[in-house]
Amino acid sequence: MNPIDLIFERFDRHGGNDYGGERVRQLEHALQCAALAEANGADAALIAASLLHDIGHLIHDLGDSPAARGIDDRHELLGREWLSRWFGEAVTEPVRLHVDAKRYLTATDAGYFATLSAGSVRSLELQGGPFTPQCAAGFIGLPFAEDAVRLRRWDEGAKVPGRATPDLMHFRRYLEANLAA
Repeated sequence: MNPIDLIFERFDRHGGNDYGGERVRQLEHALQCAALAEANGADAALIAASLLHDIGHLIHDLGDSPAARGIDDRHELLGREWLSRWFGEAVTEPVRLHVDAKRYLTATDAGYFATLSAGSVRSLELQGGPFTPQCAAGFIGLPFAEDAVRLRRWDEGAKVPGRATPDLMHFRRYLEANLAA
């Protein structure tokens, strides 16, 4: 099966799943995040990463809302591993780093914590909480960390019930443009 068709099949099968207690579903969240990336002039790789950043939630077998049960599903690592079969680091590294980007932002941006939903606060605790100053400094120096921070801000803004977005097919071109040869 074509990798993009396989990804779309995951969204078809699991995109209606609960999104960590938020008022949107997995697919709505992914589409909103990608639409925000596109509207903010991100390149094709970062738009693809924004669409796929939570794909790990759609491939694990822990059920809906593991964080509500005190489980860190490590979706960022699972997603990166799964996607790396087809995409390069410009897509997979922001996916891997988007959780650490939340830890970075809560440590370095005094107003960021206030933007977090209750679900994001709960998962932040499971993911280790805000970075120490030393960890924050090390994180932002990593390749693709700045992209992950941009993605993270869109991620938090992509939880609006009923927000109009393009459909999944609209974003196919960004995935196609980033398939590894």
